[in-house]
Amino acid sequence: MLLGLNGATTIRADLETDIRVARGAGYTHLEVWAAKLDAYLTTGTLSALKALLAENGLQAVSINAVENITFQPPEKFAHVQQLCATLCERAKAIGCPFVIVVPSPLPTPSIGQEEIRQESIAKLTCLLDIAKSNGVGLAFEFLGEPACSVRTLAFANEIVEAIGDPNLGLVLDTFHFYSGGSSLDSISQVDPKRLFIVHLNDSEDMPLETLRDEHRLLPGEGVIPLHDILTRLKGIAYQGVYSIELFRPEYYDWEPSRLVTEAKARMVSLLNQVA
Repeated sequence: MLLGLNGATTIRADLETDIRVARGAGYTHLEVWAAKLDAYLTTGTLSALKALLAENGLQAVSINAVENITFQPPEKFAHVQQLCATLCERAKAIGCPFVIVVPSPLPTPSIGQEEIRQESIAKLTCLLDIAKSNGVGLAFEFLGEPACSVRTLAFANEIVEAIGDPNLGLVLDTFHFYSGGSSLDSISQVDPKRLFIVHLNDSEDMPLETLRDEHRLLPGEGVIPLHDILTRLKGIAYQGVYSIELFRPEYYDWEPSRLVTEAKARMVSLLNQVA
């Protein structure tokens, strides 16, 4: 059982605290929040960070994230490319296999799926060249919010499969899976080799179109059919990292070690039910 801590869960804590509490709670992996890495590097080095992770028995699994990669004018996409290059260079330096990339909101509601598909393929292919030059992969994370251009697992998987590069895969976030209306059957269509990370979390009981990140809950406290999702993931023989990602402001007031320990207990309980 590979369990990860995403730095968004403890957003007010610094990177060194994330490492300390993840080790203390018995996690195996860490998703490094890019802003925390920026802060760490004002005084620390990538080589020191790599050593610190190793000393604490942790593997960095992703750097999170390059956002809004599609439907950008050339000058803004140049910034996206530069950020991608920076994060990929840092990922390589600390032995981290993936950088997460996220699609943009729709620029206009009238854009059709084929245009979104072609735009996503073009921009991902461009960024993938950057990632591969650094020996790392890209993990494409769809978002369930109504304005996002890629909202479902099925559509994200279609895009990734169309590119067909083993260095490109998916992030399945259970909150986005639920809020965007993804189907359980779509999990069965995913090649497990192309599913790089699963974000495990729950949701308040609200109309789907009103759900936002702040409505996330600890696993098992909400209405997402997590047991069914995990059963489908077991069915495709997914063996990657399950990472806790919470953006709930209420949880930011918790002491970090309490939060990550409670989150791990919830994840273990759910995963044991489908073991």
